[in-house]
Amino acid sequence: MDFFPFLLLILMVPLTSSNAQRPPSPGYWPSSKFRSMSFYDGYRNLWGPTHQRFDQNALTIWLDHTSGSGFKSVRAFRSGYFGASIKLQPGYTAGVITAFYLSNNEAHPGFHDEVDIEFLGTTFGKPYTLQTNVYIRGSGDGKIIGREMKFHLWFDPTKNFHHYAILWSPKELIFLVDDVPIRRYPRKSAATFPLRPMWVYGSIWDASSWATEDGKYKADYRYQPFMAQYTNFKASGCSAYAPTWCRPLSASPSRSGRLTRQQNWAMRWVQSHHLVYDYCRDPKRDHSLTPECWG
Repeated sequence: MDFFPFLLLILMVPLTSSNAQRPPSPGYWPSSKFRSMSFYDGYRNLWGPTHQRFDQNALTIWLDHTSGSGFKSVRAFRSGYFGASIKLQPGYTAGVITAFYLSNNEAHPGFHDEVDIEFLGTTFGKPYTLQTNVYIRGSGDGKIIGREMKFHLWFDPTKNFHHYAILWSPKELIFLVDDVPIRRYPRKSAATFPLRPMWVYGSIWDASSWATEDGKYKADYRYQPFMAQYTNFKASGCSAYAPTWCRPLSASPSRSGRLTRQQNWAMRWVQSHHLVYDYCRDPKRDHSLTPECWG
């Protein structure tokens, strides 16, 4: 075979999560702009207090057949940067959700906003799925309108801590993994963007009905307890009662606040190599309910 056709053939073969390398450098590290806080400086146990402990600067929460556990920020925010370094449990974790997210469900039950980073449990030999999701005004009309984008990461999240963050500004949501943007959700209209104050949450719980391959694999309590560790907590931004001129720091060093060319390249690389589901590309979805997908 001639060299150039052979080279072209190689370039046309898509990389998979197993052979793809690390993303290009984003050139900017938003997490370095915010100081870490002690868990007890910013959070409180929300449920499952007997399934939560803090030692060696890390919070461990776990799920067994009796209970899961969750925590919640002391303050509500209307924008800001929210991150934590998380380490997941290896092995069989099907049906188990480990989450770090923003929500105002307790303030607006049945009609809430939510911005999720969720790890969907898995079976032996298969990777975790990181799911990002955005809910606007909840499901008060009887329709649960999720905006899911799912990824298989370029590393094993059970080996070490990695930093996961949401940057919420008045004009966009940016999801980041180790400071690499993986998703940008822009504000297209007030109807499709969270505008009410939200709290920061973390939790581990049994979602066997849908978490792993649409509920095919359930939580198996022969492998309990299912554990997750959180550390390096960061939460900085405009509180619910901050002056109207308050603005959070940008995810980018540019004056406009938009992601730089280098950050966008890193995000496109991740979505090209590690994105496994995009609600906007799902032909089974009713896209009249998600107008942000139209363009």
